Amino acid sequence: MAPVIAVASGKGGTGKTTVAVNLALAFGREVALADCDVEEPNAHLFLGNPGNGGQGGVRPKESIDEEVFEETETVSLPIPKVDESRCDGCGECSRFCQYKAIVSFGSTALVFPEMCHGCGGCAQICPRQAIVEVDHRIGVIGTKRVGPVTLVQGRMDIGMTMAPPMIRAVKRRVERSNDRNPIIIDAPPGAACPAMAALRGADGAVLVTEPTPFGLHDLRLAIEAIREMALPFGVVVNRVGVGDHRVHSHCLREGIPIFAEIPDDRRIAEAYSRGERIIQALPEYRGLFVDLAARVMRSFGGRGGK
Repeated sequence: MAPVIAVASGKGGTGKTTVAVNLALAFGREVALADCDVEEPNAHLFLGNPGNGGQGGVRPKESIDEEVFEETETVSLPIPKVDESRCDGCGECSRFCQYKAIVSFGSTALVFPEMCHGCGGCAQICPRQAIVEVDHRIGVIGTKRVGPVTLVQGRMDIGMTMAPPMIRAVKRRVERSNDRNPIIIDAPPGAACPAMAALRGADGAVLVTEPTPFGLHDLRLAIEAIREMALPFGVVVNRVGVGDHRVHSHCLREGIPIFAEIPDDRRIAEAYSRGERIIQALPEYRGLFVDLAARVMRSFGGRGGK
């Protein structure tokens, strides 16, 4: 089985997607990249668009439903639908649902789709068999191939709030199409439920941070969450030179390996703003990401298929 490597961060804006995309390209072999930041996916912006030779570059108003992706599939969550002619308002469904996605006040049960986790329990326990499940669209998954990288990206529909089911659907789609090559997961930032859903099942994690007090604070939160999952991890420090040495000192004290250091180079920011890949726009940084890929495989590759 392929090793699964999650690229995560304690907060947004650390360069997580930049690292994930360039790491995927640096493997120099077939690799799958799963963009699980389903509320704000942007990996596709750095993996080429039609008409520009696949060299990256941002196109205005680009969306996952456009011709950017070779394949798309709709993701739905089963939610309850109440047959009012059968429902007697007993409230068993409301008492069962921990998220109050279905409630009854002595009358026909009311359903709040945006709060439903799709467990199906309310339909199972309804004594009147007044509840059935129907599909409720929550988003779409797009797939595209760029050189050796197969990108699978999820995007939640506007107004949807349940990211974990969408993330799990992206991961299932990647696993169906890939069983031998490394899988890179671009996880949502932070340490809440979406990030944990993306990290669950990975063989190891790369935490991207920046050498600032804010970066250290959020890195600590991410480390605490990952340690609870008993997941091995290392750190990539981005924008080295812009802050201080507290992140490095913390990693040294805690015995946390620093896999790579990316300097605070204005040219990297300029390449990012144009939607370009660092290892192509700035070839002198290719070695840094190739070394990172080798370090990651040495650290986590042996755990693949657990």
